Amino acid sequence: MYYNQSCAAKGNYGGRQQHLSVRSMQRAAVNIFKTENSYEMLVFAPGRIREHFKLDVKGSELIISYTPPEGFPKQEWIRREYSRGGFERTFTLDETIDAGNISAKYVDGVLQVTLPVIPGKESASHEIEIS
Repeated sequence: MYYNQSCAAKGNYGGRQQHLSVRSMQRAAVNIFKTENSYEMLVFAPGRIREHFKLDVKGSELIISYTPPEGFPKQEWIRREYSRGGFERTFTLDETIDAGNISAKYVDGVLQVTLPVIPGKESASHEIEIS
């Protein structure tokens, strides 16, 4: 299968087959949970270097990316289940998030991103009936 790293970040692959092992290497897994005052995002990114992460807010989007340093050693893997390579993830922020106060820290292979909620701006929720 032909593999193009620049296209893979967008989910485009050169061949017809899409193997899970190739696809999973292009995205860092993310878990999100809500606290009383924020949303907490945990980006699973082991073996990365803190200074090479980048977080940007552009309009209503939060873009989290990682670019490995030049000359990063490439291994001859016997088995490879996760990547230490580059990635980019984009998340849409709604009006309840205080984008100016988003913070992040990298601890034990997990990028922890705190998205504070603006007090009084909670999203209205309603149940949708399934027919």
